[in-house]
Amino acid sequence: MDIIKELRRVIDLEGKTIAQLSEAVGPSYEEAVRLLATCSGRVILTGVGKSGLIAQKIAATFVSTGTPSLFLHAAEGMHGDIGIVTKDDIVMAVGKSGESEELLTILPFIRRLGARIISITAKTDSTMARASDLVLNTPVIEEACPLNMAPTCSTTAALVLGDAIAMTLMILRNFQPTDFALYHPGGQLGKRLLFTVGDMMRSGDANSVISVDSDVKSMLCEITSKHTGAVSVVDEQNQLRGFVTDFDIRRVLESGRDLFALTVQEIMNEKPASIYDDEMAIQALELMERRERPISVLPVLNRSDKVVGMIHLHDLVAKGL
Repeated sequence: MDIIKELRRVIDLEGKTIAQLSEAVGPSYEEAVRLLATCSGRVILTGVGKSGLIAQKIAATFVSTGTPSLFLHAAEGMHGDIGIVTKDDIVMAVGKSGESEELLTILPFIRRLGARIISITAKTDSTMARASDLVLNTPVIEEACPLNMAPTCSTTAALVLGDAIAMTLMILRNFQPTDFALYHPGGQLGKRLLFTVGDMMRSGDANSVISVDSDVKSMLCEITSKHTGAVSVVDEQNQLRGFVTDFDIRRVLESGRDLFALTVQEIMNEKPASIYDDEMAIQALELMERRERPISVLPVLNRSDKVVGMIHLHDLVAKGL
């Protein structure tokens, strides 16, 4: 057996199936998308077996991209779960043959509840298709299975169609990156678009800050006790006068000067980079990285230019940015 040849055969056959699906797209598909876009309830996906798993995935994609959706197992629907269906919902039934007993049993009751039915099937003359308001054909000449039995090309076609519908609905709904982030607050994109510097900064007792008139010993104690590797130097109005980092201290020591013979003002960087607390946290990361000499910590100011915190690269990494 030529294993590579067989792998390519399956991939090529499923690719041809998707090409056939693209050619099959027509007015009924557009009508289905517009119906889904104006649905005042939820889009309920249903199916059994491998088609049921595809229906679950389509429902999950809908939910995460702005279309309220859920999955109803056809068999469980006959034992009470059909109660989730309302007249405002649209039910999308997924089944290659359109003759699965569980689906055919549940469809009349869905119709009685007043929901619209859209079927995704390879058999446009099937019982399921005839019981539907709209039929979306996923033409499949043959399965990739050597026995032409295991669902392969048919499930791929249904999955791709589900993705195509979900992405088109995103555009119709003007679904923006901020919307995606809101639905995915635990993902990296969500964190990049939702978290501000104020959400991640070290503030209050955790903020390393000293008066401009402090001595070097106080400065070192503050840096050490707060575990920040830096300290903001402020005046009486709590405005930033300078910033001292481990780098600044090492530079003094390497020069041979007596650290304790200097003032904080002689050690500090008088024009440090800083960031406002209402800016996005990802901007802090970009500011740290794009400098000629990357830095790992920034003083944080409010819009009155008062020092309110400090943000460290470690904090951003810990949060997944």
